[in-house]
Amino acid sequence: MFIDAMGLILADNKKITLGELSKPRALAAVPFGGRYRIIDYMLSDMVNSGIKSVGILTLNKYKSLMDHLGTGASWDLDRKNFGLHILPPYVNSESSGNGMEDADELVGLLDFIRSNRSMYAIIANSNMILNTTFNDFLEKHEQSGADVSAMYNRDGTKYGVPNYIFDVDRKGYIKDMLLNPEKSTSNRCSLGIIVLRRELLIDMISDMISRGERNFGVHTLIKKYDTLRIRAHEYKGLVLRINNIQGYFNSSMLLLDDQIRADLFWNGMPIYTKVKDEAPTLYFENSQVGNAIISDGCRIMGTVQNSMLFRGVTVSRNSTIRNCVIMQDVHISENCELENVIIDKNVVIRPGIKLVGHKDYPVVIGKGAIV
Repeated sequence: MFIDAMGLILADNKKITLGELSKPRALAAVPFGGRYRIIDYMLSDMVNSGIKSVGILTLNKYKSLMDHLGTGASWDLDRKNFGLHILPPYVNSESSGNGMEDADELVGLLDFIRSNRSMYAIIANSNMILNTTFNDFLEKHEQSGADVSAMYNRDGTKYGVPNYIFDVDRKGYIKDMLLNPEKSTSNRCSLGIIVLRRELLIDMISDMISRGERNFGVHTLIKKYDTLRIRAHEYKGLVLRINNIQGYFNSSMLLLDDQIRADLFWNGMPIYTKVKDEAPTLYFENSQVGNAIISDGCRIMGTVQNSMLFRGVTVSRNSTIRNCVIMQDVHISENCELENVIIDKNVVIRPGIKLVGHKDYPVVIGKGAIV
C-alpha cells in the first residue's frame, strides 16, 4: 500500500545519551534486540506503511549508521526514484568555521524536503521501539483538519521513563507540553512522531532559519501549539522507550517475555535489518541455557540465563552469564561471572573476571575494551 507521504527519521537526540553505547555511534545505530539496530524499527514501520522516500537526519558519529543502512536494499529502498537518503551535516567551505554550521544543517534538510513531491511528511525520533503502520494515523489526521498530529501513549512509565507529557483540551488538541515533570495531571506520553503537510513543514523550517533557531526536532515543532492546531493521537500498541541506559537495559530484558516478543515481532508486520549470514550457534557438552535469546554464530560452553547474546559471542567453560546484554563478537574467557552487565562489541573479558551490577544500574563495558 502506497501513501502520499515522505518519512524523516532523526538519528540523534541531544537530550538522550546511552553512555558508552552511544559514545562511538549515533543513538539510532545502537544495537538492540539480538540482531537489529534501534533505527530498524522506525524505518521498518515507515516501509510497512508504504512510504517510498525516507530521509535519515544525522548530527555526528554517523559512520556506523551509514555502514548499517548502506543503499537501503534491506528495506527495499534502493530505488532510482525516492528511496533512502542519509542527510549528514551540510557544511560548505563558506560556512565552515564561522558558526553557521547549524544553519546549513537546516538548509540541507530544507533542500531535501523541497525536492520531494509528497503531500505529507511523517517525522519521527528513532528511540521508540514499536511495530505499527502510519496509515490510520495519517487518515485520522486528514479527517481532523488539524495542522499537525502528534502520537502518544498512556503507559510510558511502564516501559521506560517518558520525556514529554502532553496536556490536551476537550477537543483533543495539545495546549501544553512538559519535559519530565515531577507531578503531572496527564499521562499522555509523547512518542516523538508527528504528521503534517510537507508545505507547512517547509514554511516552519524556513521560519526557523530566518529567526536564527537552530534546534530542529519533533518536539521543537510541537512547541508551536500556540500558533498551530496540533492534535494528539493515541497509540495503544506496545512501545519500548530507549531514553537512557536503564531504559535500554529494561527494554532488552522485556524481550525475553514471550508476549512482548510476539507483540513486537509477530503481529503481521516484519522488522527488517541488514542481513548477515552466520553459522548456527554451537552448544558444547555441559553448557546450560535458559530463558535467553542467542543469535547465530555463538559458541556456548558455560551457563547463560535470562540474557541476550548478539552474533558471534563466545562463552567459555565454567563462565556464568545472568541478566546480561552481550553484543557482537564478545569473547568471555573461562571462570567469569557476569550479572546485570551490558557489553558492547568486540570486548574481551579475561579469565576469572567477576562483574555484578544492579538491575537498575547495570555495568556498561564500552566497545573494544579488554577487561
